[in-house]
Amino acid sequence: MAKRSKKPQKSEANLEGYVVVAFAEDMDQAKEYKSLLETSDIPAMIREQSEHMIGSPEIAVMVSEEYLDEAHVVIESQHAYDDFYDFAMEEGDESDFDGDFLDDDF
Repeated sequence: MAKRSKKPQKSEANLEGYVVVAFAEDMDQAKEYKSLLETSDIPAMIREQSEHMIGSPEIAVMVSEEYLDEAHVVIESQHAYDDFYDFAMEEGDESDFDGDFLDDDF
């Protein structure tokens, strides 16, 4: 029987010191989180977790442990902004829109 090396795999070694800040529903959302974090000068990585590890495939967005608190704030701020935007769009029902205010009376 072949002996397995106890040395971390290359991808695992790159993730040393990184912790999960969020799980994404799909790769597009993971890339959005990563981009948002990097825009805030927070280094981030994406790691797909295989199905056998946790029962279902998930995509983890990871940051260095030293940036974890700041990363949570950045992601939660984005969620609050998205929720506000969604709420504003629901409140501004197009049926209430009356284009008359755009007409110039000059």
